[in-house]
Amino acid sequence: MTTRIDGTRIARRIRSQVATEVAAIAATGSGRIPGLATVLVGDDLASAVYVAAKRRAIKEAGMRDFHRHLPQHATHDDVAAVVDELTADPEVSGILLQLPLPRQLDAATLIDRIPVAKDVDGLTTASLGLLARGERGLRPCTPSGVIELLDAESIPLTGASVAVVGWGELVGKPLTSLLLRRGATVSVAHEFTVDLAAVTRRADIVVVATGVRGLVGPEHVRPGAVVIDVGIHRTPSGLAGDVRAEELDGIAGRITPVPGGVGPMTIAMLLVNTLRAAQWSSGCEIAAA
Repeated sequence: MTTRIDGTRIARRIRSQVATEVAAIAATGSGRIPGLATVLVGDDLASAVYVAAKRRAIKEAGMRDFHRHLPQHATHDDVAAVVDELTADPEVSGILLQLPLPRQLDAATLIDRIPVAKDVDGLTTASLGLLARGERGLRPCTPSGVIELLDAESIPLTGASVAVVGWGELVGKPLTSLLLRRGATVSVAHEFTVDLAAVTRRADIVVVATGVRGLVGPEHVRPGAVVIDVGIHRTPSGLAGDVRAEELDGIAGRITPVPGGVGPMTIAMLLVNTLRAAQWSSGCEIAAA
């Protein structure tokens, strides 16, 4: 039987731990209460839903919620001014610029305006450079969530063969760096790899993050392997992932469901990063994952 990895349960535990630490800060007065600033530009419904979920999680953890909503027609200077304002505010521990942005805006330039110490998404050029060099910094939430899932399931990474299917800036590339630093042997493939199964069937762990619905099935996975599905797609019958999960039942040893797998971990790690950002600003050391 294939075991489903309960990301919701693991994320709940992490969120509880963060809330406990925040409550201790509030009770002892030992530091500033962490605060997250979310910046939403435009009226994209999916983005609004994601931001609302992040804000709820922040409030439930006892953190401070700073939110800015700019209109669809906001200019680069409009958004830059808000980012600069939040950067200068000592009450704001972290800044999250919700993607995607409207077409007229250069997302990369605006993200890079966020200082490293407040980059809770871990997506600035500077943050990714710190990750590549193994120096302290805030790591991208979804890749960090994948690592936490594997650790929570006591799945060893040192010496493991891992296939990362996806080379994107949000998941594939940073996850590869995190896995290498944990001693895994990593093969990177993507939707254009000529013989994808030849890469993935050798792996103990297969992580799929391509944005291509149903790309990976039983022909790609060796019996007993762990499969982590990062994809999420809205379909008439509900949410689906990059993996044809129902076809892997009885083949994969463990698999993350969609929903309820990696998704909850992303928000949990956002809370962790916001707490770490607050600690970093107060002079505490944070680990280099």
